[in-house]
Amino acid sequence: MRQPPQIGFLPDHKRLHMSDGPIDLIIEAFGDPGQIRAAYRAAAERFVTVLDELCSELPLLRQPMSPRSTLPAGVVGRRMAQAVVPYAQRCFITPMAAVAGSVAEEILNTMTCAAGLSRAYVNNGGDIAFHLTPGEHLVAGMMERPDRPSLFGTATLHHDQPARGIATSGWRGRSFSLGIADAVTVVATTASLADAAATVIANAVDLPYHPRIFREPARNLAPDSDLGDIPVTRDVPQLLASEINSALGAGTKIAEELLATKLIGSAALYLQGHIRIIPTPIPRHSRRSPLHAHYSDSRSLLHA
Repeated sequence: MRQPPQIGFLPDHKRLHMSDGPIDLIIEAFGDPGQIRAAYRAAAERFVTVLDELCSELPLLRQPMSPRSTLPAGVVGRRMAQAVVPYAQRCFITPMAAVAGSVAEEILNTMTCAAGLSRAYVNNGGDIAFHLTPGEHLVAGMMERPDRPSLFGTATLHHDQPARGIATSGWRGRSFSLGIADAVTVVATTASLADAAATVIANAVDLPYHPRIFREPARNLAPDSDLGDIPVTRDVPQLLASEINSALGAGTKIAEELLATKLIGSAALYLQGHIRIIPTPIPRHSRRSPLHAHYSDSRSLLHA
């Protein structure tokens, strides 16, 4: 029998932690204390229904997306499908590619409809939805790999920029990847769009015929995976600099295409210590890209 959703404050008594099966959220709201309480109540009430809503349409959500696909009935499922539609003719993709960002977006929307907040974020395992009012900003740390807390840069979101979502994908993450990127972090107008794009770009960072990259059918690792028999990356050896550049170049090409079509605002690709940022930052603190590469042991940042 499934455990009931777990909801409670973290030790700082400012951030709310909500967990239900594979969904694990950290939420923080800023503003009037009464409004914050109202936002947290609304988030908790909506959260307990989300997983059941998704499970009720899971077979549909695991189906490959196409321009003729039936859209899910649920609010979150429909958001997932709409986020991956732009890629339906480009590659194999299912609505599950945008599930984490879509859930974060739904909970944040519930909070902002229930209360007046100056800023807020909902972090779903590194896929983050943001709310910002005039004059506000938030800074997120970009992790070089999901399984250890080292950062390779930051993403700063300002109210006067359109970006309200950040997502990260890579072969070491919670979800399977077809590529070899340690991490691809994407900034987009919504968390669901960022989630879908991060998946697509991370899949493209690859060396398809490298003999020492170990891959295994997704079904062998998770029988109900939406990827079925598609091989997913399980281990990547130390690569030559030329191989890293080749793999990052393939991912960069896709990221630049998505930037040109306004599906993303910016992206940072990380592979074995090498970083590519799209678009290339302009010197002297230009706001052209909110992403900035550096090495830091700061723990005061959100983890994208």
